[in-house]
Amino acid sequence: MFNTKPGFILGALSIVMMVCSRAGYFAGIYRGKTRPHVFSWLIWGTISSIGFAAQVAEGAGPGSWARGFGSATCFLLVLISYFKGEKDIKRADWITLAVALAAIPLWVLTKTPFWSVLIVCFIDTIGYLPTVRKSWLKPQDELAVSYLFSCLGAGFSLLAIKQYTPSTWLYPLVLTFSNGGMWLFLLARRRAAVPALT
Repeated sequence: MFNTKPGFILGALSIVMMVCSRAGYFAGIYRGKTRPHVFSWLIWGTISSIGFAAQVAEGAGPGSWARGFGSATCFLLVLISYFKGEKDIKRADWITLAVALAAIPLWVLTKTPFWSVLIVCFIDTIGYLPTVRKSWLKPQDELAVSYLFSCLGAGFSLLAIKQYTPSTWLYPLVLTFSNGGMWLFLLARRRAAVPALT
């Protein structure tokens, strides 16, 4: 029998939003309109996996589903980015990747769920920097609506959490704001670029 509990429904909605986000992004790559930055997706895939594991361990329930789906598709985008992604890799991108990866051992050493998730949130946010740098010059190379759907997916997953602890709600809360912020950033950069193109 179909589960009609609010947490299950919200968890399902979070997956639907993530599917919409990724479907649009994959379609944009296929059409040659979207060029993902491999470093961002590598950081997000690694951190999403850690965040997903932490949520499952802390009893997030349906609130963890979006992270599980998100982490799997992040790694798929890493592979795609290698062939069809942004090839203009700067020194700043390497520094961002190095800082993010260097912070991962801190997650292992802390062992305290709250501090682990706090570090995960920090690294995930750093992961936006290569894409932000690229999008400042080429905002048309990112699918803005994909970040909007990711924002909604994180929001629904936040509401779907079974047991609220800082370890279960902090990461999806950060993702809600970071993806929403990226969506607004891309819209603003595209509007700013319009006069230069006309």
